Amino acid sequence: MSEFNARILVVDDEQSMREFLEIFLRREGYDVVTAPDVDTAVMHLEADEIDLVVTDMQMPEKTGLDLLLAAREISPETILIVVTAFGTTDSAIAAMKEGAYDYLTKPFKVEELRIVIEKALEKKLLSNENRRLRQELRNHSRDRNIIGHSQAMQAVYDLIARVAETKTNVLVSGESGTGKELVARAIHEQSDRSDQPFIAINCGAIPENLLESELFGHMKGAFTGAVQTKQGLFEAATGGTLFLDEIGELSQPLQVKLLRALQERSIRRVGDIVDRKIDVRIVSATNRHLEDEVSAGRFREDVYYRLNVIQLTLPPLRDRLEDIPLLAQHFIRVFAEDMGKTIEGMDDEVYEVLAGYEFPGNVRELENLIERAVALTRVPIIGRDMLPANVTRSRESRPTTRITEQGVDLETLVADYERSLLREALLLSGGVKKRAARLLGVSFRSFRYRVEKLGIEDPNREG
Repeated sequence: MSEFNARILVVDDEQSMREFLEIFLRREGYDVVTAPDVDTAVMHLEADEIDLVVTDMQMPEKTGLDLLLAAREISPETILIVVTAFGTTDSAIAAMKEGAYDYLTKPFKVEELRIVIEKALEKKLLSNENRRLRQELRNHSRDRNIIGHSQAMQAVYDLIARVAETKTNVLVSGESGTGKELVARAIHEQSDRSDQPFIAINCGAIPENLLESELFGHMKGAFTGAVQTKQGLFEAATGGTLFLDEIGELSQPLQVKLLRALQERSIRRVGDIVDRKIDVRIVSATNRHLEDEVSAGRFREDVYYRLNVIQLTLPPLRDRLEDIPLLAQHFIRVFAEDMGKTIEGMDDEVYEVLAGYEFPGNVRELENLIERAVALTRVPIIGRDMLPANVTRSRESRPTTRITEQGVDLETLVADYERSLLREALLLSGGVKKRAARLLGVSFRSFRYRVEKLGIEDPNREG
């Protein structure tokens, strides 16, 4: 008797065969329905959950192969076993090529049918269990990595789940600190590549002369210092996912080499003459507007379209303020555990202050604020005094353009606004002044002069 109370559909134009198989399968403990032709069988598939179909191959009007093709569209998880007459195995082999689990040749022994059905249903049980475990992994991945219940984040979760099932390249865009690498990891962990490597590299953090070797590898003696052959990250990530962060920082020569890897699915190590096949899914990320970079000629259009098959844009924290309490509680729990402290939460006033702050550094900045607060507090409830001054005074110091009857101090207003923009650029660039200057569209010399004139300290180092 079967431990799996499966529902089996028997399809045969001969009534005696249908009745015989129905009696036999019911005795084996299965729930059985029958159909005399393909059209009736299709109606059962559309109306009910059928675990397995046993179908005759040769029937009037439509064949078992027609039923197989229909079932593949209607109920792809249903397993099909075909029964064929002696000497007509060619049609059974054709059915196997189209996805049938197995075939039996008439006349067959009932014991033979019983064994084939048991093995087929064992496979289905295993498939169902794998699907359940994969869903649990997806849920766990979401809980562990990406926090938020806002409508904006629900849309992100939905898109992650959909793109994870594909093999196409994904471009994740968003401001610095929004969690682009976490999204890339979630896409990998929810894909069928999850048991293979996930490798991340920041294209803006490695000098150009070393980045090519990091990505593609090199041969011994290829350049000064190449004392041994080295595998590149494309090879190391084979079978898995390669995350290229800050892809907009890639130089034009390296963009050409990347294009070749994307088109040919092969790479060549520095100093080598042999091409090596790769099987890597590319997830890239940028905080730049790559469309503008393409228009300006700084980023190749063909590379952009190869990377941007599917685009996923992360919302800034200021556009999902309702997620701040959930994020804050998560970070409090993490850092309190790391530091061996008992922290129950934050004062309501702290949440009000955070809700009024624009968070130019996004989730990463909030994480840093909470880590600082947990480290400094000596009481179980974090108070306003644990927040840095630039956050608590953000509302008061925010420049205004309102003109009263008493007039305004234009110079002060302009200086305050300039100061806020310079600080925000430093936060977004992680304190790298050349990048901050690019964000503001000014030269590095002009940026440095303005920072020194206004006496601005790097906000990333405050506290």
